Amino acid sequence: MHRTRYHFLEETTSTNDEARNPRYGHGDAICAERQTAGRGQRGHTWSSEEGRNLMFSLVWEPRFLPVSEQFLLSEAVALALTDLFGGYGIDARIKWTNDIYAGDRKLVGILIEHNLTGDRLSRTIVGIGVNVNQTRFDPSLPNPSSMCLETGCEYDRQEVLHRLGDCLAARYEQLEKGDREALQADYRRRMYRLGERHRYRYPDGRTVEAVLRGVRPSGELLLELPDGRTEGYLFREIEFVIEGKRTARTDGTGCVLKK
Repeated sequence: MHRTRYHFLEETTSTNDEARNPRYGHGDAICAERQTAGRGQRGHTWSSEEGRNLMFSLVWEPRFLPVSEQFLLSEAVALALTDLFGGYGIDARIKWTNDIYAGDRKLVGILIEHNLTGDRLSRTIVGIGVNVNQTRFDPSLPNPSSMCLETGCEYDRQEVLHRLGDCLAARYEQLEKGDREALQADYRRRMYRLGERHRYRYPDGRTVEAVLRGVRPSGELLLELPDGRTEGYLFREIEFVIEGKRTARTDGTGCVLKK
């Protein structure tokens, strides 16, 4: 199994930016206590209380993976996080595509960025922010939680980091060995609201009650509509409606592609 090598910084603009430095190679993880320009999905910022959480970016070089199968990497990352939380007794679920939830509260922010060579991925940077021991959050955040809030315990962040590194390496190895069907089956089983009927919102503001049935290998969310049809939705085509949450747009592939 590939081993993760850790590099620790006190401060950086964003660990994803730092990870672009060519001195870092496959399996390197860049960790920071402070980010002055942390980035989340869809151009959002990512903020974290210093000394309480984990912020790091992991470099992978998945040259075996075609661009058309990039969603598998998103699945592997999300599953590694649920593996981690399960080890701490937290029943975490994957809100499509790779937000990690405990109940209706968000534990993790993920930003995945790819570089391409032809029709294959050449370098992937996986940015992860895990809420570990933080218990007070900016009230403007829609629905945050942390490991500490979920269990009432404080955690050794270094232990959590190294355990997560092992989980990520194991899921990457599963993908590298071609065990795609098992990976996709695990992802589906751990999906937030799988098999449940809830409201969803279209970009024009209309809502629909639908049952979440899974996800296609290409990353499309599958919803069973009231008339019995099952439709697939991509990024920005539909969003979750979560009571008590200010905004809850779906995350698409969770990836940014760069030539």
